Amino acid sequence: MNQTEEFKDLIIQGNTFKGASITLGAAMLEGQTITGAHVKIPLKTMNRHGLIAGATGTGKTKTLQVLAENLSEKGVPVLLMDMKGDLSGIAKASEGHPKIDERHEKIGLPFEAKDFPVELLTLSEQNGVRLRATVSEFGPVLFSRILDATDAQTGIIAILFKYCDDKSLPLLDLKDFKKVLQYATDEGKEEIQDLYGRISTASAGSILRKIVQLEQQGADVFFGEKSFDVDDLLRLDDNGRGKINIIRLTDIQDRPKLFSTFMLSLLAEIYSTFPEQGDSDQPELVIFIDEAHLIFKEASKALYSQIESIVKLIRSKGVGLYFVTQNPTDVPEGVLSQLGLKIQHALRAFTAKDRKAIKLTAENYPDSEYYDTKEVLTSLGTGEALVSALDEKGRPTPLAATMMRAPMSRMDILTDAEIEEINRKSALAPKYNDTVDRESAYELLNAKIKKAETEEAKEKAQQERATVKRSSRTSSRSSSTEKAIIKVLTSATVIRGVLGILGKLIK
Repeated sequence: MNQTEEFKDLIIQGNTFKGASITLGAAMLEGQTITGAHVKIPLKTMNRHGLIAGATGTGKTKTLQVLAENLSEKGVPVLLMDMKGDLSGIAKASEGHPKIDERHEKIGLPFEAKDFPVELLTLSEQNGVRLRATVSEFGPVLFSRILDATDAQTGIIAILFKYCDDKSLPLLDLKDFKKVLQYATDEGKEEIQDLYGRISTASAGSILRKIVQLEQQGADVFFGEKSFDVDDLLRLDDNGRGKINIIRLTDIQDRPKLFSTFMLSLLAEIYSTFPEQGDSDQPELVIFIDEAHLIFKEASKALYSQIESIVKLIRSKGVGLYFVTQNPTDVPEGVLSQLGLKIQHALRAFTAKDRKAIKLTAENYPDSEYYDTKEVLTSLGTGEALVSALDEKGRPTPLAATMMRAPMSRMDILTDAEIEEINRKSALAPKYNDTVDRESAYELLNAKIKKAETEEAKEKAQQERATVKRSSRTSSRSSSTEKAIIKVLTSATVIRGVLGILGKLIK
């Protein structure tokens, strides 16, 4: 048996599983595709998280598309973060191309064009199902971490949440929280101080500035009702295929705070509401985070810690997280160490820093007698990737430079008319797209302040009336005395007496 046959046998044996799996493509050796040497991922380990990395234009998005399509076909719902706007085409079948046919002939896999069930979601004003969450759902800990609050500020935020709980004041949007913060340092200062202790005006001002910064990134649109129910991400279509939920994020690329806020909220909600799944045959939900570096951009240590904790724990809920980015170094080591699947497209070595990054990346892959990993990473072509996965027992599968299969759906965006059609047929749009602004902390505190002002005004008016009455009584008594004196002085007896005295003096 020659080297090629040995390699093919190794790949086939290492990618043979008892349960269902997804075929990514065929292994390559010395630049040649080994037809039939299929590289696969068992569904059983798709909740072990993963990484799709590579330089711009090397095929990361198409790989993401292939994974999403095949998961949907296996009945696994998917959530995609579409930062560039080029994933919506999954809703329409591929138009085909001779190069696609040629690629699949080399792989040894027939090509079939298909469309997939898509739901378009949005965090902003774009067309799609609106995603929202309330401030209360975040809770004081997560809300503090999003604001990058200090210990003192975190304590104030916790007090305000407690006060709202005790007084049944719903915290729905940022307007509510700002009103409570203002109330705590103004009209309600004495009340809150008596109940929970003194709140520093300077710290409250710092919190307010951080909230304004969050609002400027569009968070005022995100916080509110109706809050999105994460169970709606788990729907199947009439044919048993998992829904591919695509969040349109093309207008918030320059607002990483909003993106990381949403992601943390979503992951925390999924972790707190999904039941423990244990070791099942396939994941409950798979989430792909495109341009993943935006989650970690400008993130505080507390935020890193929160993300790392969720990545470690959410696997037990049957949820797989897949980070898509240009360089593996964009992902913190604590998160990178949790990723079972690595699909590495080509990296480019233009600088000494690039070469160092390639060396570090190569060390993340299992050793192989068939590859010089550092050399392969720089020589891969478009639509080719180095793949390292886990088998059903959690062991690494043989490292394989892989000719990736082509997506079955359109590798392009939808037209505006096609987007309108999807939204028109959406079962979720009527549920979430009407803005709800019910009575909450803002309205209740305003009413409380107005009532207090009205009562204060009434009390002041009563005091003024009492003062006027007292003044009137005093004035009345004074007037009576004057009249009595005048009456006496002007009486005939007094006048005659005075005239008599004057007459004697004259004589």
